Amino acid sequence: MPSVAFDLAAMGAGLSFATALDDLLAGLDASGSVVVSAPPGTGKTTLVPPLLASRSSGRVIVTQPRRVAARAAARRLAHLDGSPLGTRVGFTVRGERSAGPETRIEFVTAGVLLRRMLDDPGLDGVDAVIIDEVHERAIETDLLIGLLSEVRELRDDLTLIAMSATLDATRIATVIGTDGGPAPVVHHDVPAFPLIESWAPSPVPRLDERGVTRGFLDHVARTTTAAALDLGRNDPAADVLVFAPGAREVSEIARRIRGSNTAFDVRELHGQIPAAEQDAVIRGRRPQDPPRIIVTTSLAESSLTVPGVRLVVDSCLSRHPQRDVARGMTGLVTTAASRSSSVQRAGRATRQGPGAVIRCVDEGTYAAAPARPVPEIAVTDLADAALLLACWGAPGGEGLRMIDPLAAENLADATAVLHGLGAIDDEGRVTAEGRTLARIPADPRLARALRDGARSVGARLAAEVVALLGGDLRIAEADAAQALIALRGGRTPDARRWRSDADRLERMIAATPGIRSDLDGVGLVIALAFPERIAHRVDRTAEGATFLLASGTRAAVRGPLGAVEWLAVADVARASGRAAAGSGAIIRAASALTEAQIEKAASHLITDRVEAEFIGGRVQARRERRVGAILRSSAPVRASVAEGRDAVRRALRREGLSMFTWADTADALRRRLALLRHELGDPWPDVSDAGLLAALDAWLAPELDALAGGTPVGRVDLTSAIRRLLPWPDAVRLDELVPDRLEVPTGSRIRIDYPPHDDPTSRPVVAVKLQECFGWAETPRLVDGRVPVLFHLLSPAGRPLAVTDDLASFWSGPYAQVRAEMRGRYPKHPWPEDPWAATPTRHTKNRAAR
Repeated sequence: MPSVAFDLAAMGAGLSFATALDDLLAGLDASGSVVVSAPPGTGKTTLVPPLLASRSSGRVIVTQPRRVAARAAARRLAHLDGSPLGTRVGFTVRGERSAGPETRIEFVTAGVLLRRMLDDPGLDGVDAVIIDEVHERAIETDLLIGLLSEVRELRDDLTLIAMSATLDATRIATVIGTDGGPAPVVHHDVPAFPLIESWAPSPVPRLDERGVTRGFLDHVARTTTAAALDLGRNDPAADVLVFAPGAREVSEIARRIRGSNTAFDVRELHGQIPAAEQDAVIRGRRPQDPPRIIVTTSLAESSLTVPGVRLVVDSCLSRHPQRDVARGMTGLVTTAASRSSSVQRAGRATRQGPGAVIRCVDEGTYAAAPARPVPEIAVTDLADAALLLACWGAPGGEGLRMIDPLAAENLADATAVLHGLGAIDDEGRVTAEGRTLARIPADPRLARALRDGARSVGARLAAEVVALLGGDLRIAEADAAQALIALRGGRTPDARRWRSDADRLERMIAATPGIRSDLDGVGLVIALAFPERIAHRVDRTAEGATFLLASGTRAAVRGPLGAVEWLAVADVARASGRAAAGSGAIIRAASALTEAQIEKAASHLITDRVEAEFIGGRVQARRERRVGAILRSSAPVRASVAEGRDAVRRALRREGLSMFTWADTADALRRRLALLRHELGDPWPDVSDAGLLAALDAWLAPELDALAGGTPVGRVDLTSAIRRLLPWPDAVRLDELVPDRLEVPTGSRIRIDYPPHDDPTSRPVVAVKLQECFGWAETPRLVDGRVPVLFHLLSPAGRPLAVTDDLASFWSGPYAQVRAEMRGRYPKHPWPEDPWAATPTRHTKNRAAR
């Protein structure tokens, strides 16, 4: 036990979760893994880490889904402990660390712990891991649960706790439990203060093709200002918390409120503002300070507690990553917030007393929202996750206990990306290159661009571009180069954070002496990361242009970049309306690219080949130079025999065998073979459309060459071609098994009409005059007696009399009625009472022959 324990009684004063500590201790005594479910603001993040630290001598790691939450939780706990931040309590987030060897409790983002585990999979020196805010279902959190569940199989001394405000506790308990059963669940409920719900639907749409509408932002700002004025008259000490989907909307709403009323201290709270400003919001306000309106993102749903809030204004919108599999693009999309998220948001108003929530939608819209948010692992790009799992030795999550499996289509795309980067081998195992990329805290494609780009444009510019693309920064008019100019000279929080990220990335790669580049290298770095997004302008308008990407996707851009012929696109998202110019997507970040840079970044996508097509009965060929789906040049050429043959093959597979005119002899032979295939199987060939198309070279090779050389389609002899498929020596029995004609008792040879090749279950048909069958007691059979002939029996005048595949039954039954009706009509023809025993007369035979 450590010499100085944490004072849980003092730290837990006034926190309701203090009453649940005994239940938690009982769960820990029963199992090394526990699920904790408790509402926001009850104190679980404050009390559980020091409780675990007091039970062991090793470090306790607490994960948070966001950097701001990790920093804030560490500062609060250090303050309650009375120790300097970075000593007993510390934190580590991307680009910032305040922790040391003596740190007992370390708050980290989930991504930091994931990468730490790649170098230290056993977590030496760590006695407990607490995964907080599991209900948000961030992809890093889901991955951590899978990896840590496996670690616990080897380290039964490692304590694992999953905590959340609202979660499917039973499901999580099963995942983090052991073979002996699910983990214990500690539920902590507190009496809820009264909440007054009201609705303020907007008179204008919330969303259009560009995102959140200006009219809706105006509506949220007006609603907030009016409600805050009413609240201030009734409760001057109360503050207002406003939820918007993203940082841009936070700034826009805050600006509108400031412009309409100066009586409030309007604050912004999101992950992009400096830590000092975040801390100032979380600390609350002094009694003499003016009332506050805090405009925030989903960050304040449960990760952070903002004191003094009595009113929540909810836009009922959220922003989350989503992958468009069809276009191969991932981006942030704004959608209706889930009802569970809205409940979380409203709960911030009742943490310390009665509160109210105003939802800026009507009740019907709220009821139609999804019940829960979709897990990121189901909708986001999985390249980073797939690389991490490959490094862990579990490609695709194989063998891990996961809350949800990785989405199959997205995983397949991610695997293809990693394979193209050389990060995994054909079996999905990580390569040395993959391990190198995984140690760079960025998407694997950006990691590759950082390393390879440094050799071409210099380490500093490569780091600046990667920091820009990975920093969730808004890029005006999609121009990445102009964004770098603004950031280099900027003094905004975004600029300071970008410089810090660029400095950190630059230190991670070796500088190449003498290599420097200015902004003309920005496009190359982007193209190295996303070669499939190299884009060529195909249409230009007064407002911008439409580009075709190497992947085959079309996307529009507005502004100066529309005048550029080639672009390296970093970010493209689905869109509609004027902004997308009918392309279905818009470019959100890009830079100009030269053809020389294309050769360097996308050599694997560049092709120079002859493309031959069989069109209108002749081969036409052009030499085409392409970058993926982009056609760079095209000129007519003469196709070689091999190119022409391939063109004919493709045409056949595209248009099918109906491209030919089948002669009666060819069609008849095909029908006979189809019946043999159905009845006997091998070695008789498959002559279905699919079978013939799959074996073109086996039966049609000479004709393919002839067609490639200019022979008209109508002159192709398909009968001879089909005969090449006859199996020898079995082929000698073809006429015995499926004769072309059937000899009847009169001696006539009647043609057999075999069923269509695509319906071999039907019967072979013989249409014959009834008198010519006299003398047959039983129905003749084909294919070694397997298939009876279906007779269409005709009158002497050739009119239908009966249909049967059982002559014996016909003679003993229906024939009597036929005989009674026909003998008077055709008295010159025989109608014996025992036709099976009758011998056809020459008169009958001759008439039939004629």
